[in-house]
Amino acid sequence: MSNELRIGPFVFSSRLFLGTGKYRSPEAMIAAVKASGTQVVTASLRRIDLRGTTESLLKPLLACPGITVLPNTAGARTAEEAIYYAEMAAEAGLPRWVKLELTPEPRYLLPDPVETLKATEVLVKKGFTVLPYINADPMLALRLQDAGSATVMPLAAPIGTNKGLIMREMIRIIIEQSRVPVVVDAGLGAPSDAAAAIELGADAVLVNTAIATAKDPVAMGAAFKMAVEAALVARTAGIPKKYDTAQASSPELDFLKK
Repeated sequence: MSNELRIGPFVFSSRLFLGTGKYRSPEAMIAAVKASGTQVVTASLRRIDLRGTTESLLKPLLACPGITVLPNTAGARTAEEAIYYAEMAAEAGLPRWVKLELTPEPRYLLPDPVETLKATEVLVKKGFTVLPYINADPMLALRLQDAGSATVMPLAAPIGTNKGLIMREMIRIIIEQSRVPVVVDAGLGAPSDAAAAIELGADAVLVNTAIATAKDPVAMGAAFKMAVEAALVARTAGIPKKYDTAQASSPELDFLKK
């Protein structure tokens, strides 16, 4: 597979995206970002100061070489709110792309499929590169692609649960049918989860809680980096198929079949 990941007009070599919430300090977040080797960092438009004051989360992120900030609409409950956040970010000079998050349900923070599709249709027409966060719903993924989304971002498990790839089979179908990059987002709790998503065929993964809340976020960021890179190498090399019965590994055992 190509080392390049293309999303709309953007091109990246890293397949690991990072979120910015839950870190103990901005310094810890920046250190983890650097250790992870990521080139894409998402930032909630509700948490950043778009006026660019010294308190703005944007300043330390924009100071990191090779980092592209991906604004997200976390906290939006309706398509109208999400569209407003996206336009506000564009007016402030951020790249004209957006991770579309619409989570009106407060307990599990599951994305609203109807409002997500509605917002995608509007934002695409307004010239945005749209990366919609969705339930692992293959039919919704197809509808979003028809509407012009640049990726689909199915959840592995509910946000922040660290449960791993519990939606594996639905994500497999999404990957099989997808015409755009698939970024597995939410619920990946360990580097092995990220590796499993990449081995399954995902083009990238997005991780936040597992790194931000680790005892050592910097080391965990590095661990996710290595896991994703190893999975990419393994996928390119050709991961052997699984068998239901034992397969002899020594040619000299062939005589047992005679």
